[in-house]
Amino acid sequence: MLREIELKRGLKDVYIDKTMVSFIDGQVGKLLYRGYNIRDLAEKSSFEETTYLLLYGTLPTRRELEEFDATLRSNRSLPKEVVQIIRLVHKAHPMDVLRTAVSAMAAFDPETRDNSLEATRRKGIRLTAQAPTIVAAHSRIRQGLEPISPNPKLNHAANFLHMLFGKEPPDDETEIIDKDFVLHAEHGINASAFGARVAASTASDFHSAVVAGIGILKGPAHGGAAEEVMKMALDIGEEDRSKEYARKILDSGGRIMGFGHRVYKTVDPRSIHLREEVQALGEKKGQPKWFRILSKVEEVMRPYAGRGIFVNVDFFSGTIYHLLDIPQDLFVSIFAMGRIPGWTVQVMEQYSDNILLRPMLEYVGPMDLEYVPIDQRG
Repeated sequence: MLREIELKRGLKDVYIDKTMVSFIDGQVGKLLYRGYNIRDLAEKSSFEETTYLLLYGTLPTRRELEEFDATLRSNRSLPKEVVQIIRLVHKAHPMDVLRTAVSAMAAFDPETRDNSLEATRRKGIRLTAQAPTIVAAHSRIRQGLEPISPNPKLNHAANFLHMLFGKEPPDDETEIIDKDFVLHAEHGINASAFGARVAASTASDFHSAVVAGIGILKGPAHGGAAEEVMKMALDIGEEDRSKEYARKILDSGGRIMGFGHRVYKTVDPRSIHLREEVQALGEKKGQPKWFRILSKVEEVMRPYAGRGIFVNVDFFSGTIYHLLDIPQDLFVSIFAMGRIPGWTVQVMEQYSDNILLRPMLEYVGPMDLEYVPIDQRG
């Protein structure tokens, strides 16, 4: 007699290990990186400092941060062979190109086969520095333009925008992208982090784990929602059409992207910071209507708060990218660029006390069928 099995579909509420990286309280909307509230990090820190915090476990001294920043800046360039690969696959979706280029980077990293924590951290630092170069190079190449070399005088966020558009960005736009990177840097055992840890649990190499994370992040149920939200806003077009449009989707059984989260049962704390940025940037760019459209959609969704469905980080991030003239299909790649430190430290934790991640499936198919030779079948 088969024993009764309790299914945990989607591994919902299943704890697979302990962590010292991030803490999420979905009931009150609280997110901590290494004990520090995302609110403080978003307003007071930088992506470089936040990355150091995640990878080393403590906030850096001024000297440590300067040395870490210098390391990031010195590792931005790509091997010429990887640039050639980007040229060969430039017609693919940016996430496919990023995934392919990261996989290729393993062939050129001097520590690919070294899964020690120190080597994994160094590889994570290099890949954090290189990912913006990959994304920007592909964006330029597919437009028939030459890639722009990294500028060591610019910080991480400014350098990305410089490589993307060929000009140094204004300080306020740099600060917005920097904040966006901070907010996306880490988020516990989400789908892509879990995938990266599964790869690491087999003792596969770091780049394989990140490639797994990138492939998972590409899905619209995980990282692709920001692009879908902006498509919705563009489709709405005008503020006075917002409520009718949203209600039509809901009445037909559809889903408004950018709402709801597996963990948060209140407002995603990351969305609060991006909401303010969308409003300010829209006013500056003379395009306040996008914020107004999103606000009207929020109004329609308010009754769903009783079901634990609130706005999440994706609802506003795509509009920020749009206001900065970033192509829609790059939105999830930007998410990936910011998440590499998080994947890195998740992989480091998996390596540090490894066990093969191998869940079970309950079999519900037929049993003990008799094999019929092919010449006796119908």
